[in-house]
Amino acid sequence: MMGSGFLLRLCICAFCLCQSLAQPDGNECLAASAKSCGECIQAGPNCGWCTDASFLQEGMPTSARCDDISALKEKGCPANKIENPRGSRTILLNKEITNRSKGTADKLKTDEITQIQPQKLELYLRSGEPQSFELKFKRAEDYPIDLYYLMDLSFSMKDDLENVKNLGTALMDAMKQITSDFRIGFGSFVEKTVMPYISTTPAKLLNPCTGEQNCTSPFSYKNVLNLTADGHLFNDLVSMQQISGNLDSPEGGFDAIMQVAVCGEQIGWRNVTRLLVFSTDAGFHFAGDGKLGGIVLPNDGKCHLENGMYTMSHYYDYPSIAHLVQKLSENNIQTIFAVTEEFQPVYKELQNLIPKSAVGTLSSNSSNVIQLIIDAYNSLSSEIIFENKKLPEGVTISFKSYCKNGVNGTGENGRKCSNISIGDEVKFDISITANKCPKKGQSETVTIKALGVNEEVDVVLHFICECECHKDGIPNSPECNSGNGTFECGACRCNEGRIGRLCECSTDEVNSEDMDASCRRDNSSEICSNNGDCSCGECVCKKRENPNEIYSGKYCECDNFNCDRSNGLICGGNGICKCRVCECFANFTGSACDCSENNATCMAENGQLCNGRGECICGRCKCNDPKFQGPTCESCPTCPTVCTEHKDCIQCKAFQKGEKSICNACKDFKLILVDDRESLPKLNEHRTVMPCKEKDADDCWFYFTFVSNSTNDVTVYVLNKPECPSGPEIIPIVAGVVAGIVLIGLALLLIWKLLMIIHDRREFAKFEKEKMNAKWDAGENPIYKSAVTTVVNPKYEGK
Repeated sequence: MMGSGFLLRLCICAFCLCQSLAQPDGNECLAASAKSCGECIQAGPNCGWCTDASFLQEGMPTSARCDDISALKEKGCPANKIENPRGSRTILLNKEITNRSKGTADKLKTDEITQIQPQKLELYLRSGEPQSFELKFKRAEDYPIDLYYLMDLSFSMKDDLENVKNLGTALMDAMKQITSDFRIGFGSFVEKTVMPYISTTPAKLLNPCTGEQNCTSPFSYKNVLNLTADGHLFNDLVSMQQISGNLDSPEGGFDAIMQVAVCGEQIGWRNVTRLLVFSTDAGFHFAGDGKLGGIVLPNDGKCHLENGMYTMSHYYDYPSIAHLVQKLSENNIQTIFAVTEEFQPVYKELQNLIPKSAVGTLSSNSSNVIQLIIDAYNSLSSEIIFENKKLPEGVTISFKSYCKNGVNGTGENGRKCSNISIGDEVKFDISITANKCPKKGQSETVTIKALGVNEEVDVVLHFICECECHKDGIPNSPECNSGNGTFECGACRCNEGRIGRLCECSTDEVNSEDMDASCRRDNSSEICSNNGDCSCGECVCKKRENPNEIYSGKYCECDNFNCDRSNGLICGGNGICKCRVCECFANFTGSACDCSENNATCMAENGQLCNGRGECICGRCKCNDPKFQGPTCESCPTCPTVCTEHKDCIQCKAFQKGEKSICNACKDFKLILVDDRESLPKLNEHRTVMPCKEKDADDCWFYFTFVSNSTNDVTVYVLNKPECPSGPEIIPIVAGVVAGIVLIGLALLLIWKLLMIIHDRREFAKFEKEKMNAKWDAGENPIYKSAVTTVVNPKYEGK
């Protein structure tokens, strides 16, 4: 029972925490200060509007009808009176994805092939509430391909032109492995026909090449062959082309790419896979470079082909990279840059800026161009990237991809899937959210398309800006002060120049002193108790940051947060604060509802109130003796323990030790001897169990356990044999000491002997060193005297 009060307080704290976590949603609705249902539902997806005419209490503004759905229900608004329109999704066109294979090309037209599902949807969007749908993509087999080969015909590409002359039939044969419906076209480019890009002398305009080289006149872009299925025609027309020349190294390829992209009718593009192969061995001019030739007008992005020639190169500047990206994307053209190794880094950077493009390394004479095109096509077709056209203001879109082999993507990676083979199906979850209603509230259409694919998904957006009850509004209703407003959704929407909850005031009368007087309580100088504003002679109470704290009353004199507190909680968490007075729940009393009339929290484990040592007041034990403490007066820190108090009695009765007078004075209890400690009662076996361990005068430990039942009968279980420490063993101790002394002595001797040996060896080494350093012998010793003396007789003549 001790834990029940703690558990109750814990639950109350958890409830308050949940309320605080929910606070931002409530703030979102109340902070909007919505004057109508339409304004309310635009404040947030969780906001609702109470249409019950009797919902508002005295002093509450019209905006109080707008709140979180759960808060409105708690405040007494019936569920059927809450306006809470939700968004929806409807699929309008949902053609199944086509299962197409080779050999069936004549059975289906191009526009009958479906790779994206669904094709058209309708979404109803409420502010802040996302609507999601699933998009499927499946790469069709034997899908038709249009390929346009755009070649640089400046002089450095002379040997490349020879290899391209037979490209048509060779590429046709290679592409049969991919599709049975393939068309090819050809175009060429050089440079703008103005200085300083080319020489404008008459002779150079006829033949820009030097020496005996025969070249054709320079040109910007020329469409040589529209897209055709006749590979031999491609070979014939390309064979007739001649190399030209220019002065600077960068070429005018961007002009040519723009015209290929926007001149769809002249080129002959179909609504199929469109590939543009851009072949060059040089860099490129882009927007701004035209100023060198006096050309300042930006490229207009329109088709200017006459008889296959680009006629406005001298008039419009080169297009920018962003302009090219836009036009290539609009026309679903995928670009393959076939460039020499020298310019690979430049075009790799360009590839990063142009979606659905690839870069291949072109050999010096373009001999590898067919394999380059096939490899680039396989790379481009194995990746699908979705993009959307411009969104209406306040609308956001997000993608999540579910790709092959369990690879998922979010953010920008959620727009694409890679490594898609023919027949593979991938899915995308697309979520669209409106964060506000458009000004006109009209429907909008958002187009989602896959780059390089001629199919699109149209999403029609309808915005929920008003509630259903708005349709039933009564203009100039008598409910609104004799027709000064429209009565809709349980409240008045005032006409221009009228204010007040019932539109009862004119804006010219708002600040009159007579109206302010009716907002003062008991002739007080405070208007609306300083907790509100006087509007049309009525107090409109202020809102607090915490939406759960509310001012109310005719003069805003009441609130639900200034009541007495207990344990940091209003009304102790055991009541409701109404007009600054606590209304307590059942079984609670007191100004802060902190006095519990329930005695369960005072009940001790032995079934007694406060263990018989106190009385229960407001759900808490008040102990009679101050030395007892605890929730049920169960502990006494200064009292001896039961074990210590009965130690001598147990020792006397169980082991006949101590004075006999102690045994006679002992409290009467039943004594039971047990043979081992396992036989002593364990905790929870009986109602009250107190295990004890004490030491007697002989330093022996004896164990006993007190057990009492509900009638306070005490039984003591005692271990019949005390645990006494055994005496020391003398012989092993003496033997150990002697052995230790002997070993220490031997160790000291060994150490001394070792030190002496080391000393002697050092002395001997020193002597040997001195002996080796001696440089004299016995014959050279100045103090040496021989032991032999020789005497010569001067008279001896040798006879």
